[in-house]
Amino acid sequence: MMISNIQNNKRLAMLEAALYAAGRPVELKNMKVIARTKSDKVIAGLIRELSLRYEARRSALEVMILPGNRAVMRLKQRFDHSVKRFTKRPLLSIGPLKTLSYVAYNQPVLQGQVVADRGNHVYSHLKRMADMGLISRERNENRAYVIKTTPFFADYFGFGTDPMNTKIQLRRIFNQIKIHRLDNGNGESAGRKTLNLAFDGSTIAEPMDKLP
Repeated sequence: MMISNIQNNKRLAMLEAALYAAGRPVELKNMKVIARTKSDKVIAGLIRELSLRYEARRSALEVMILPGNRAVMRLKQRFDHSVKRFTKRPLLSIGPLKTLSYVAYNQPVLQGQVVADRGNHVYSHLKRMADMGLISRERNENRAYVIKTTPFFADYFGFGTDPMNTKIQLRRIFNQIKIHRLDNGNGESAGRKTLNLAFDGSTIAEPMDKLP
């Protein structure tokens, strides 16, 4: 069945509105519902067409198809610095960001190990990060929680979806930044040297003994 230009433009407008409202990657299966199609080929074509329209108008925004059958509308990276002062508060405060950096570098990691290294206060960090979709917590055969970052974490912070590539990217950053002592969140030194890492304008940390 042929789709008229009016119908096609309406579909594109609905997809554009959905991506803008979501503010994060959206699975293509959900986009198909909005576009009223069951075809993977059709929805991929619509997303590509929307992407080309943004490119043609030289917009500061871009529409991308991401790994894992997802699409996103986001600010082009080259504009990040220019508009930083207008952005909302960071996704996480410094404490949870430190915990998130630990998980990202050591994943998959047992929850008990995170607590042992970071302190009991990280339980609230982990719950919040799980609720926000930044980490997943699944029980292993011993009923212990194993923690990993999610595709949303990779998208938000600009890392790849492969945990090993994320670790390589983190290591490169760690090698460029200053060493300091990590506070365990209770005003006490954790007793391990760490490195600062800036995520979204905030600081997180990584144990030095994990680095090459």
